[in-house]
Amino acid sequence: MRSFGHRSRTAQMGYDAADYRGKPVIGIINTWSDINPCHTHFKQRVEEVKRGVWSAGGFPVELPAMSLSEPFQKPTTMLYRNLLAMEAEELLRSYPADGAVLMGGCDKTTPGLLMGAAAMDLPTLFMPAGPMLRGNWGGTTLGSGSDTWKYWADLRAGLITQQDWQEIENGIARSPGHCMTMGTASTMTSAAEALGVTLPGAASIPAPDSRHSVMAAHTGRRIVEMVWDDVKLSDILTDAAFRNAITTVLAIGGSTNAIIHLIAMARRVGLRLGLDDFEELARRTPMLANIRPSGKYLMEDFFYAGGLPALLHNLGDLLDTTAVTANGRRLGENIEHARVFDDDVIRTRENPLVASDTLAVLRGNLAPDGAVIKPPAAEPRLHRHSGRAVVFENYDDMAARIDDPDLPVDENSVLVLKSAGPQGAPGMPEWGQLPIPKKLLEQGVRDMLRISDARMSGTSYGACVLHVAPESYVGGPLAFVQNGDVIELDVAARRLTLEISDDELAKRKADWQQPPPKYARGYGALYLQHIMQANDGCDFDFLEAGPPTPEPEIH
Repeated sequence: MRSFGHRSRTAQMGYDAADYRGKPVIGIINTWSDINPCHTHFKQRVEEVKRGVWSAGGFPVELPAMSLSEPFQKPTTMLYRNLLAMEAEELLRSYPADGAVLMGGCDKTTPGLLMGAAAMDLPTLFMPAGPMLRGNWGGTTLGSGSDTWKYWADLRAGLITQQDWQEIENGIARSPGHCMTMGTASTMTSAAEALGVTLPGAASIPAPDSRHSVMAAHTGRRIVEMVWDDVKLSDILTDAAFRNAITTVLAIGGSTNAIIHLIAMARRVGLRLGLDDFEELARRTPMLANIRPSGKYLMEDFFYAGGLPALLHNLGDLLDTTAVTANGRRLGENIEHARVFDDDVIRTRENPLVASDTLAVLRGNLAPDGAVIKPPAAEPRLHRHSGRAVVFENYDDMAARIDDPDLPVDENSVLVLKSAGPQGAPGMPEWGQLPIPKKLLEQGVRDMLRISDARMSGTSYGACVLHVAPESYVGGPLAFVQNGDVIELDVAARRLTLEISDDELAKRKADWQQPPPKYARGYGALYLQHIMQANDGCDFDFLEAGPPTPEPEIH
């Protein structure tokens, strides 16, 4: 009776039994949306994935999922990453899929989809959206995000006109695809390729390039083979794979957001990845990708220079090349013949952009559970710095006062933003690149030490200490910082210190009262009850690896 219902309803959709009988069902989770500019080409790409599935003898089933659109979703897509992960997991659990293709690319879609799929442990391939083409303004090459911050500062300082700003707006994003700087999107799709869950070279292809269409069809064909070979995510997502992904993120000067996402992804498969792993690998890994915001070029240039396979080839023995990848080969086999066509875009280990420490994990009485900074993105003078705190209690307070001519701030001050973490914001938005006060911009200041429990866009730059844990909202030491307190940063020593006595810190903590919760119902209430801190990947405590969820009963 049950199978009669399945067959009759499949016929209702126009399929004959010959279309699906004896064929693996491939669930294609598509995060296309009218409000996600990074994925506007996914209507076409999903058809190309299906073409590949059909040609390999599979039966494709498109399963639309929540689209996390970085430019438009409020308060932040990070609030909904775990919801997408839950949706992806339950789509693959509740529908009859033998294998899965995950279509994503815009920042949180990559980790969200992979977190959900990892819990199901099916044969799975990730199909990255690809970066957009270079931006252009009057002959000047523009990079999304990075040049937004740069020229916004110039506008506030009076260095460009409103007309210039409008022209930049119209030229900075001119094709489908995600940010073409080394923002979170390119960072996470590159990490996915290094993990081995994409086809080799897939992450670097620009979205409008015809080779991206070819890659989509290849993805469809390969996933059918993976089902027959029973190559599951657990075969690929090993400790070695995650160490390769971290090394890759460091070598490309990737977004600090990768720390949170990779920790969450690893823990979904039972691996205890943590901040110390990033710190260990950062000490030895050179930065080879000369890509904005830490470098000069953009992802389109990176692709023409050889793409990620060429960079991985140059990393050599810093990677575990025996790691298994989704195409059935070892990582070393995939990159053996990769070539670099521009050694300024993709550097050698003998001529790195930065020799090591492209990321630093900080600890101290202000961040007992850790904080992070990207040293290459900061002015070197601020790598060791001591200054008095200018404190903003929340984002609205900062927005209201940052350009006040009477704000007691100078270039040596330390800007501190509270209530910007996983619970406090909520959702840990990308507020970590606090704006430089206008009166300092007019004096030529372009970087200051800034500290928060927020995240920062991978396209951002500056001396920004991020992910301070525990966050201020739950009573972390950041909550007790007051105007005028001296804060010391020492990147080389990996230290972040609030210069007050332990007794004074304890007194302030005793006097502190936790703010009321931001949500009383719905997903927001669930989020606040179960979200973990940044150093634990901001996953829900009930979604980390555990006993398998029982298969749904059929009646």
